Amino acid sequence: MDALNIGIDVSRDRLDVAANTSSMAPFHVPRDHDGLEDLIARLKPLGAARIAIEATGGFETVVAAALASAGLPVVIVNPAQVRAFAQALSKRAKTDPIDAAVIARFAEATRPALRPLPDAETQALGDLVARRRQIIAMIGAENQRLKRSSQRTAKSINRLLKALQKELTDIDQDIDDSIRRSPHWRAKVELMKSVPGIGDQIARTLIAELPELGTLDRRQIAALVGLAPWTRQSGQWRGRSFIGGGRAGVRTALYMGALVAAHHNPSLRAFRDRLVAHGKPKLVAIIAVARKLITILNAILRDNHPWREQNA
Repeated sequence: MDALNIGIDVSRDRLDVAANTSSMAPFHVPRDHDGLEDLIARLKPLGAARIAIEATGGFETVVAAALASAGLPVVIVNPAQVRAFAQALSKRAKTDPIDAAVIARFAEATRPALRPLPDAETQALGDLVARRRQIIAMIGAENQRLKRSSQRTAKSINRLLKALQKELTDIDQDIDDSIRRSPHWRAKVELMKSVPGIGDQIARTLIAELPELGTLDRRQIAALVGLAPWTRQSGQWRGRSFIGGGRAGVRTALYMGALVAAHHNPSLRAFRDRLVAHGKPKLVAIIAVARKLITILNAILRDNHPWREQNA
């Protein structure tokens, strides 16, 4: 008998639910407290192998948390992958019930790994880190506008920049306070900062947005971040390798760390130089340094030992 896989399509007001078998009829519930209680009551007796929820810009978070807290096997899936799967099935029609059925079939075909969701503290820290990234992006955008502004608009931009800088300081303080309250997080930060190229902000980003660090093998952690290269080839033709997918915020933080490590970490600088000497473009070499960096950090947290030259 095939394992039961359930797909949930999440919209602003309701949840459409379908399974990969005819043993469960599709249904929908409102996306509110009563709807979630009803959903949990219906799903618990079914013994599903996995319940897949498509990431939908944050609407899925409460649903996934509610199901996970009820002990149900929840996994959040990539909407782009689900849509490509639907196209492969020639499912051109797109409605919420159809989407739920496609998600269930996608879960059956790909069997995405079940991973524990971040706890409330980690989720709150992740929200702070994400907000910090947004504020930095806003500061960068306003600085660009300032360069080509008139004298009159410059006053408005400078007032906004001053407010954004204050907000950034407050966010940094909130992040710092969150880390200091947790001895476990403080220890992780210190372990990661022992690696030349890793500072406070990168370490905090990894804690908040990559809680699996230290629990997976090197290939899995690289794929989760989106640093595992994938190739394009057909017959005698060989295309270029690419990276993509994964957690963009973490990948960006690691890229910045790789730029620093390629200058200040002797082992990783030598690694970068060897790649360049063998004809690799500098950008490709930096991406390889970032991939090696996440592998090293994964091993350091797994073994609970700080950086040593032989880690590289």
